[in-house]
Amino acid sequence: MKRWMILLAVLAISLSAFAATKKAAPAPNAAESASAPAPAAKAAGEKYWVEPMKKVHAKFTGDKGTFAQFGDSITVTMAFWSPLVWTRKNMDEPAQADFALVKGHMKEACWREWKGPAFGSDGGMTIRWALDNVGAWLKKLNPETALLMFGTNDLGPLQLDEYETKVRAVIAKCLDNGTVVILSTIPPKHGQGEKAKTFVESLRRIARECGVPVCDYYGAVTSRRPDDWDGATDKFKGAGGDVYQVPTLISGDGVHPSNPKQWEGDYSEEGLKHNGYVLRNYVVLRSYADVIRSVLK
Repeated sequence: MKRWMILLAVLAISLSAFAATKKAAPAPNAAESASAPAPAAKAAGEKYWVEPMKKVHAKFTGDKGTFAQFGDSITVTMAFWSPLVWTRKNMDEPAQADFALVKGHMKEACWREWKGPAFGSDGGMTIRWALDNVGAWLKKLNPETALLMFGTNDLGPLQLDEYETKVRAVIAKCLDNGTVVILSTIPPKHGQGEKAKTFVESLRRIARECGVPVCDYYGAVTSRRPDDWDGATDKFKGAGGDVYQVPTLISGDGVHPSNPKQWEGDYSEEGLKHNGYVLRNYVVLRSYADVIRSVLK
């Protein structure tokens, strides 16, 4: 065989081996991906609040399973939290597991009995009232965990800087007591959409800076009904019955969550898109269960 033919054969073999190596080699950035956190690890990393809240809980001296709910009329109503005990139609399996966890951990009295001014909830109240009274609530209840949601009534009289200062002060008093805080965003409000959004963004930031978990009720409402959450608009006029019967997430008064009978206690996707109190119960359940699992156990 001539020399040039031998060279061509060698070249062909080399090219074939190179192609096989490329085919077997990892895809571009595979090494980078291998060193990156797995989805579960990444999700765990997003729980910025776990270690800070474990430190807070280590100081706790009260009864295990006590769960306070501090807030205004959206919290004091029996449409919030209490109905979960007896009605959970069409609830998905993860949420059912969360309910079982909460029911096994939380004190029975916290479903229905921890309501009213002495327990940190009353209609028409603002974060000013919370700051004036949170010391007495903590002394009376000494809760292991406290859900905090004020802001709807604050949108009129308070400017953002006062609101932020007082929210931080209430959180600090709870944490100093050894009480784990779940900070809830407020729902959107008719006629004050931009200010409500500003307050919500502030609450999300405060939660991160204070190392507390956030229960994003505002996000749950606006993600499910981005364009028509507001039952006070012309679209829902004449829905029938009282203002709570509108088939969207905020009632006909533009302030409170809705509670239409057709979707009462219905935790299907349709129920979560049509009943504002069902949605609030759902997001609080998921948030509280996450805290129990990650911090309190």
